Amino acid sequence: MGASVASAQSMDELIAAAKKEGQLTTIALPHDWCGYGALLEGFKAMYGIQINELNPDAGSGDEIEAIKANKDNKGPQAPDVIDVGLSFGPSAKADGLIQPYKVSTWDEIPADAKDPEGYWYGDYYGVLAFQVNKDIVKEMPTDWADLLKPEYANSVALAGDPRTSNQAIQAVYAAGLAEAGGDAAKAGEAGLDFFGKLNKAGNFVPVIGKAASIAQGATPILIRWDYNALSDRDTLAGNPETEVVVPKNGVVAGVYVQAISAYAPHPNAAKLWMEYLYSDEGQIGWLKGYCHPIRFNAMSKAGKIPADLLAKLPEASAYEKAVFPTIEQQNTAKAKITADWDKVVGANVQ
Repeated sequence: MGASVASAQSMDELIAAAKKEGQLTTIALPHDWCGYGALLEGFKAMYGIQINELNPDAGSGDEIEAIKANKDNKGPQAPDVIDVGLSFGPSAKADGLIQPYKVSTWDEIPADAKDPEGYWYGDYYGVLAFQVNKDIVKEMPTDWADLLKPEYANSVALAGDPRTSNQAIQAVYAAGLAEAGGDAAKAGEAGLDFFGKLNKAGNFVPVIGKAASIAQGATPILIRWDYNALSDRDTLAGNPETEVVVPKNGVVAGVYVQAISAYAPHPNAAKLWMEYLYSDEGQIGWLKGYCHPIRFNAMSKAGKIPADLLAKLPEASAYEKAVFPTIEQQNTAKAKITADWDKVVGANVQ
């Protein structure tokens, strides 16, 4: 470990300090998201540290607000760690809400997916895809433009509120990128126009879609991260059967990032949690939840990834068109989408 740990303590010292704190407070980690259910259990089993889970369905914006609201609170409502969309990392750093920590596998995290000082670091990525209920939808949409077809009336939903949810903002951006022929500068505006048309056509369903709403037929086509869709496909176990479609264009990859709250009541447990997530075991845990872990390339080259896991993922070729928007592109689009959604689309997603 050595100097890669912020305070240069050894792993044994870190484990001892974390156990003394005895608890870790997480926020916005649904158990069916990225294999988090098994990861949370694995951490508890390995270290005997209790995990206090706040609001599993919160969005990235809610996580930042939870840190702000609990700056002076060392109680159970103060999160130790956050897992947020890429764009939230730099803004949280600028606002002094997070503290630096470099995990021991730091060098295997690509440079463009981490803050050089260690304030935030990419954890996993996926692409936005369509999860489709095959009992209801007979003809699969293959691209964004298809969603406007009349046969998809009252069918298309987002997995969050595009005024606050990173996943939903990225979905609007992805649709816009496809509409704008790949021009990132126009993607925010084009995405709003697209969803405006979708809403006007009566195809957009203004609810936050989940596995249950797909199964019930309330949202037969749900736009969400591929890993959530693939996880649901397994959970639903053919009842109903769902298909996960990576669109032909506007394949937007989203990197999420981890960070430790600057006000973390359990800072050592928080650091230990990061060490766990970025270990081989943690990274494979995310892949089991269909998320491409950030150390995927390095681990793949080292032959550390089980073949049966790779076989469960969509064809690699579907990911060849994946675009990783820069933080600047995301911020520009996010500002546009969150500010103008009500005016342009006028659908109150809840």
